[in-house]
Amino acid sequence: MSEIFLHPTGNLCYTFHVTTPNLNQIDKTALFGDATVPPKSFKGVINRSFYLPARDGVRLAVDLFLPKDLPAGEHIPALLVQSRYWRNLDLRVPFGWFLQPEDLNRKMRGFKPFFVERGYALVYVDVRGTGASFGTWPYPWHPDAVQDGYDLVSWIVAQPWSNGRVGAFGVSYLAMTAEFLCSVGHPAVKAIVPQFCQTDPYADIATPGGMFNARFIRDWGRFGRELDQNRVPVEMGWLASRMVSGVKPVDEDREKRLLNEAIQAHSSNTEVYTTAFSMECRDQVHPVIQASIDDMAIHRCLEQVAQSGVAIFGWGSWMDAGTAEAVLRRFLTLENAPRAVIGAWEHGGQSSADPYLPPNHPVNPSLPAQWAEMMHFLDTYLKDANQGTDRERILHYYTLGEGLWKQTPIWPPAGIRPERWFLGENRLLLPSSPDSGASTDVYHVDFEATTGELNRWWELSGALRQTVVYRDRAAAGERMLCYFTPPLEQDIEITGNPVVNLYLSSTHPDGAVFVYLEDVDPSGQVTYITEGQLRLIHRAISDEPPPYRQLTPYHTFRQADTCPMSPGEISEITFGLLPVSALIRKGHRLRLGIAGHDQGTFQRIPAQGQPVLTIQRNSAFPSYIDLPIIRE
Repeated sequence: MSEIFLHPTGNLCYTFHVTTPNLNQIDKTALFGDATVPPKSFKGVINRSFYLPARDGVRLAVDLFLPKDLPAGEHIPALLVQSRYWRNLDLRVPFGWFLQPEDLNRKMRGFKPFFVERGYALVYVDVRGTGASFGTWPYPWHPDAVQDGYDLVSWIVAQPWSNGRVGAFGVSYLAMTAEFLCSVGHPAVKAIVPQFCQTDPYADIATPGGMFNARFIRDWGRFGRELDQNRVPVEMGWLASRMVSGVKPVDEDREKRLLNEAIQAHSSNTEVYTTAFSMECRDQVHPVIQASIDDMAIHRCLEQVAQSGVAIFGWGSWMDAGTAEAVLRRFLTLENAPRAVIGAWEHGGQSSADPYLPPNHPVNPSLPAQWAEMMHFLDTYLKDANQGTDRERILHYYTLGEGLWKQTPIWPPAGIRPERWFLGENRLLLPSSPDSGASTDVYHVDFEATTGELNRWWELSGALRQTVVYRDRAAAGERMLCYFTPPLEQDIEITGNPVVNLYLSSTHPDGAVFVYLEDVDPSGQVTYITEGQLRLIHRAISDEPPPYRQLTPYHTFRQADTCPMSPGEISEITFGLLPVSALIRKGHRLRLGIAGHDQGTFQRIPAQGQPVLTIQRNSAFPSYIDLPIIRE
């Protein structure tokens, strides 16, 4: 069987051999906690679509899903989803005669009845300036769009079916709308489940380490612009354009007059790529949108989120951009974020992305099991009489290469000890510091170095693939400067953020350093584990407290803190790699790969020239990596 579906990112995808999840077959042992699926309280779902005016008169397109047999006088909670990617689809004839839009959506096909038939109202909304909603979209999570959340919640709790409690959820952009909902101060908002989101868009996806993620920004910006003009993006192929005409109009607008009027207003929406390209630092204010990337981050209103009391259950993945870092930031900083999950998934949790497993391996846990965990959390805050008084802190995390789920009330977990491994002679990583006085390695930056087309940074585009795949990276080492540990004498677990400290000089005033931590098995196959990158003009480490608690050196990425390299002068370059949990087996070796570019993903720095990096590895300037390790 083949199908078109909306990926949780909102992207239309085409896939083969997909079946509806069996909601009756959930392996309890696969769940993180001890959640069980409650029985259905209702049978069937009804849907109506309408415009709801915001406080300023802008009309927002809404789809409401309720239990079909909800008795008059019975009250249920609502879950709010504010979407950038069409709240629902409009099917062409003849497909609309025998299919519902939800039938084309692999995840939501099961998700909506799962929640609605167990006593939830679902409220899907096109963010202002997108989909069928009126208004314009100046930039992500604009204050006007955030404040719309207050208006929507006020409408929800005024409905005769409402129990006065509202939650929110979503993936990626939609997850951030849920998180910003905590900041508007509405007392009815009790709990949210943000999944795979970028709490700090600069660091987590747009410009990690100060490196402009050109491929993602280009694809995502183009994709959004097509949606805003009610066109099925060409990347989705011939079949999608034949089945889907665009975003679903509201029920009253059968002739699509209102929809066309709304689409016309979207023509003034901001062009993403050219705008983002000019914002190299997080505090650069763009003259057109009059905002910086920091203005799009949740830490602009972190105090309001902390004081809201809204319970937050964050989800992320070790293999999905910076979403695991986002989960840990929130878990370490906010008292009202008592639950968190970090797995090994693609962007959205529908597919496994564990690099130790073959592509298309069954997702762990299954989608219905994930929904059960979400429902267990939401029920506590939106249905139970005690309204979530139990806020024991638990972070569930998956260990790559071991295939096991673990849990901890603290981060880093108990038993972690930092171990320092030094760059040494003969491209070795050694536990003892170098004793030579002048040893160096020279690296001519290879601008063909790449992590491929299915890496963690492209996955958010979602339109061209469904999962992250890092194939054997043995050959990739030929374009990097690599160092290897001796074969391990026992299994070790690396859990946390590795931190690299390099002493180096460059022939150019600007450049980039990419560092990859990888696992080499006895046959020579190389498995990607994690990475980090830093644009060299952002090398300064700040003594200021960061907006969130973090466990790696703090680089501000602000304009005032940029500093060009002095060619030929040795500088200390220290930065954290993205967090991970991975088991490295006895007999395997660790590989530390150093590069100056990731072709096809990031902007080339410098734009021209052939930089040469000289890495110091001697007693005066020892370069090393600190690894967070658990040994048996």
